[in-house]
Amino acid sequence: MQFTLKVWRQHDRQAEGKFVEYKATDITPDMSFLEMLDAVNLDLARNGEETIAFDHDCREGICGSCGMYINGRAHGPLRGVATCQLYMRSFKDGNTIVLEPWRAKAFPVIKDLVVDRSAFDRIIQAGGYVSVDTGGVPDANTIPVPKPIAEEAFDAAACIGCGACVAACKNSSAMLFVAAKVSQLALLPQGQPEQKARVERMIAQMDEEEFGGCSNTYACEAECPKEISVSHIARLNREFLKARLK
Repeated sequence: MQFTLKVWRQHDRQAEGKFVEYKATDITPDMSFLEMLDAVNLDLARNGEETIAFDHDCREGICGSCGMYINGRAHGPLRGVATCQLYMRSFKDGNTIVLEPWRAKAFPVIKDLVVDRSAFDRIIQAGGYVSVDTGGVPDANTIPVPKPIAEEAFDAAACIGCGACVAACKNSSAMLFVAAKVSQLALLPQGQPEQKARVERMIAQMDEEEFGGCSNTYACEAECPKEISVSHIARLNREFLKARLK
């Protein structure tokens, strides 16, 4: 298989970026998308050209670092997968593939396809944790949690913080990310003592980072690689209203 890649190249956040065309040749259908980029970078390095910068780490759909726009969609054409879980058999031989970084004010470009997602880290630092003494593992296991609640909390905790929800949203909203992080703790007994302070601090930090507002287009849910439901956004809104009323 062979492909034409149109890749956004940008030296740093101050530089003016542009699309540059590359050829990806001798690509097998079972290569992952990132392996295909590795092959292109190997050819560039052999020719003495600057390689394409892109984020990656675990390559198992766990770390959330590999996000990029692929033909105008966050993580590419498939639902429920991160970029590293996308394989070249999802494209037709000879296709042109357009690669861009996340486009959001809160995610400035570092270089090429790499963006600074530290805004998410600061939101977590603002309140996405449990600081009260919950005891050891045996103590936690003595607290009964209904199975439906435990499963819902686990589903929210599946968020990998990749930023696809922000990238897919026309307003660059981080509501699905914040909602997932609030839900995973608010649903469990261990997270409830700090419930009010958590949601207020995390939303305040989200606003400070200049993410946009939610307009309920459900694009975030559609592009989330973990298929996290927008119902968590409804819970976030309820948690915030309760916190403000107390």
